Amino acid sequence: MSLFKARDWWSATLGEGEEFDQGCLCVGDVDNSGTGHDKVVVGSYMGMLRIFSPHASKTSEGGPADAQLLEVQLQNAIIQVELGKFVSCSELLHLAVLHPRKLSVYSVSGTAGNVEHGDQYQLKLVYEHNLQRTACNMTYGTFGGVTGHHSLCIQSMDGMLMFFEQDSYSFGRFLPGFLLPGPLTYNPRTDSFLTVSSARELESYKYETLAVATEAESRQDPNLPLKTGGKRLTPDWVFVLGEQALDLCVPSFSHASSHIFILGERNIYCLRDNGQIHFMKKLEFNPSCFLPYASVTDGTTNLLLGNHTNMLLVYQDVTLKWASQLSFIPVAVRVANFLDVKGVVVSLSSDGHLLCSYMGTDPSFFSTPKVDAREADYEQVEAEMKKLQKFIREATRTQDILPKTDSEDDLCITTTVSSSMDNPSVNKHKTHIKKQTHIRTFRCICNNKHRKSYFPLISVHSVGSSKVVVFSAFLNGHYPPADLTGDITVSYSSPTELNPKGVPKVLQSRFNLPLSLVCVACPPPKATKFKITVDTNQPPVDLSSIFRGNKDKDGNSLAFQLLSGARVTVLASKTSQRYRIQSDSFEDMWLVVKELVHRFDQHFSKVGIKDFKKSFSGPLPLEEYFLSVDNHFQLRISAQKYQDLLSERAVQFRAIQRRLLTRFKDKTPAPLQNLDTLMDATYSQVMALAEAAEENRALLEEAFVRLRSATHLLVLLLSLWQGLTPDQTSILEATLLPLLQDTPQLGWEESCDAAVSHLLRTCLSQNPKDQATSLAQTGGSVLGLPSDTARLKKHITLLCERIGKGGRLTLASEANVQVPAQVQNLAVPGESLV
Repeated sequence: MSLFKARDWWSATLGEGEEFDQGCLCVGDVDNSGTGHDKVVVGSYMGMLRIFSPHASKTSEGGPADAQLLEVQLQNAIIQVELGKFVSCSELLHLAVLHPRKLSVYSVSGTAGNVEHGDQYQLKLVYEHNLQRTACNMTYGTFGGVTGHHSLCIQSMDGMLMFFEQDSYSFGRFLPGFLLPGPLTYNPRTDSFLTVSSARELESYKYETLAVATEAESRQDPNLPLKTGGKRLTPDWVFVLGEQALDLCVPSFSHASSHIFILGERNIYCLRDNGQIHFMKKLEFNPSCFLPYASVTDGTTNLLLGNHTNMLLVYQDVTLKWASQLSFIPVAVRVANFLDVKGVVVSLSSDGHLLCSYMGTDPSFFSTPKVDAREADYEQVEAEMKKLQKFIREATRTQDILPKTDSEDDLCITTTVSSSMDNPSVNKHKTHIKKQTHIRTFRCICNNKHRKSYFPLISVHSVGSSKVVVFSAFLNGHYPPADLTGDITVSYSSPTELNPKGVPKVLQSRFNLPLSLVCVACPPPKATKFKITVDTNQPPVDLSSIFRGNKDKDGNSLAFQLLSGARVTVLASKTSQRYRIQSDSFEDMWLVVKELVHRFDQHFSKVGIKDFKKSFSGPLPLEEYFLSVDNHFQLRISAQKYQDLLSERAVQFRAIQRRLLTRFKDKTPAPLQNLDTLMDATYSQVMALAEAAEENRALLEEAFVRLRSATHLLVLLLSLWQGLTPDQTSILEATLLPLLQDTPQLGWEESCDAAVSHLLRTCLSQNPKDQATSLAQTGGSVLGLPSDTARLKKHITLLCERIGKGGRLTLASEANVQVPAQVQNLAVPGESLV
């Protein structure tokens, strides 16, 4: 605890529930009064902008309200505020306000009042820039040595530096090797920008280097060759900090004209402009903010340093000169000159405590009150203690904060799928919700399209009552879905005595849509391309007893016409116990095969046959399956080509725009030289490529759904072929279908190849030593779009062969493998499996 406290000269509490950070505070003559007295500008994450002119109140009627000049509610959160000459052809100071997606520059002006209420202040928007990327912080200065006005530089969350010269956007550059944004500042002495990378290194970039570097049209891998002109961006010098920096500062006063100050998590660094270290101070506490300011001793610099123990410390280089106690943890600190006093320390807390203080030795007139020396009544204390203990026991016995899980009146969900179809071919579902509770949200998720995904709030008031919610489903798209299952999710609250608002809980229920939603009965085709045979150990079953609505009198054949696909035929052998499913499309057979196997299980279970078995004798239709894989992969390659072509044409289009704009701005414009014709042609190419890319995207989405159907069918045939257990089937399905949707960053091919490779190296490995070697590997390659599907096909084929030879899928084998000592340190990234 400090002997001396920071003396409160003026203070204010800003709002309720607002949040502030180090960029939310700045001081200066924001209204350009010319008196040399500073004002305090504070912005909050809630979008409130406040301007104060603090002064010592001689009466009790004044206070923060009397000192507040302006309070404005902006639409977006305020990340940082700065004062500078941001308007061309003007020497006045203007206020720059940084929002997550916008930069606004305002002018603040005051008008003398005619009544006792005082002057009136107005905030006028001069210009603003809408940002394409989310901003993190900003800095300003005379970039490029230009005098008379200030330019702005904004760092985005994805590592792009965006430069603005007054009301125009100059250029943007991506920082190399960027991962997380760090503090940013401008050094006017060397015309360079300083920032701290995620590698915990201080990097310096000259403005000239940034200006001639590669144009930041899109985020590029620094290891790849550049697609546009310009030099590759590299820092002028790098200093390894070894810790994350909290703040950077480049003082502008004369005797510290060649120093850069960095506040780390445990140290303070002082560097020269060339990156050489001047001194370093190790801290024994966690700092929160700092500010270098002028010292009265030549050759030294004073530092104001706030920490998380509510202390405000003053250092002269590395020597502690003063320590003062604050009533909060400061997140920003500034030094300002006001009307009555100069050198006031302005500090701000994260919850909005704004304090203007000075450090001195004013005496404290606090006197310790007299202590009542009467003796305690132990009998009364013991009686009160027993009373409280009794109350605690009763509350514990009779009341619960959380509801009991085995309650008899718990919520019950019953989902019923209608057997009839309404017009036009839409299947209805009813969900019964029963309990005394309050339903907050009702949501339905399914692979088919529902008319409603979210339902309005409903309430179930009494025990035993129920609520019925009816919704419909219909086929979406011109191709069959890969799954006919859906999920019902109900979020509700169960109130208790101590928690009347209720404890939130979630229940789920799964339902299966009927096959008739996606197909109708039709005559069987004469010839088909793909065939699958399923064997059973029971006599042939009449298909009319399995599928209702069979038009075949013999009951040995049945054909389905998918509403958006091919025909699928089911044939039952008259002499053997086999069933054949055939179609012109391999993927479209999946839903019919799945339904056939499911209905076989239901039928023989009803008639009391417990030893019913079904199998697939092979061979596995891998060639047919690989057709779906190749189709999906080729569409991904086309999508990448369209993306590259669009990027190139967009670069060309913007280059033509810049040339035309330069010629239009010239006082003596030169001939266009067919630039307008070239621009129209480039625009037509961009639009044609965009339409082709959108068409390819729709085809890729359909191809992935068909690939999912083919994969489900292959997994089912593998499980029937080798008699896999449900757990083994689940592992196989998760391996071959690691994704439910393709993304531009990660696709099915690379994910499936990685999963299959893992199984081949672990539980399906033929050599136990190979399993141990695989488990000891620490390296690996980053997943990316492969050049072809040959490796993936080879791995899937090898997977099926090893399963066919008796290999069993299990996740517990990794725990049973003992890693030999000679392979514990092996690292074999990219090892071939075959």
